[in-house]
Amino acid sequence: MPTLKLSQTIDRPAADVFSVIADVSNLAIWNPTITASRQLSDGAVGNGTQFEMSVRGFGNVPQTLEEFEQNQRARYVPHSNVMTGGHRFLLTPQGTRTQVDHELEMVPQGWFRIFSPFMGMMGRNNLRATADALKRYVESMPPKE
Repeated sequence: MPTLKLSQTIDRPAADVFSVIADVSNLAIWNPTITASRQLSDGAVGNGTQFEMSVRGFGNVPQTLEEFEQNQRARYVPHSNVMTGGHRFLLTPQGTRTQVDHELEMVPQGWFRIFSPFMGMMGRNNLRATADALKRYVESMPPKE
């Protein structure tokens, strides 16, 4: 399946947006496609942080945080027998606003490939829901000084 892309502008600085994306223990607070999340590895969040999210329709999925560049980019990479790919967030500061370019890859594995025709539709819906929720959540936060 091709990579799904979506761009949005959030009325907050990149540091505010990135802090929400990188807070892997609290993804379920704002992301409607995730029912629970928790950090599995010790220490500060950064490149290689391991976490788990409970994703609607997929259950508990171990993940790794990769491509971690503070206030610039991050990627959630799933480790699953049924799906590979990931969700990349690319942040571009625009003064007090931030452009967020989302890239979602959903590559079905094994018997799950029979669902390939539905993956595009499901992926687009999930990506739109995630992007809309991220914008709402970040913009509802009090501005940091």
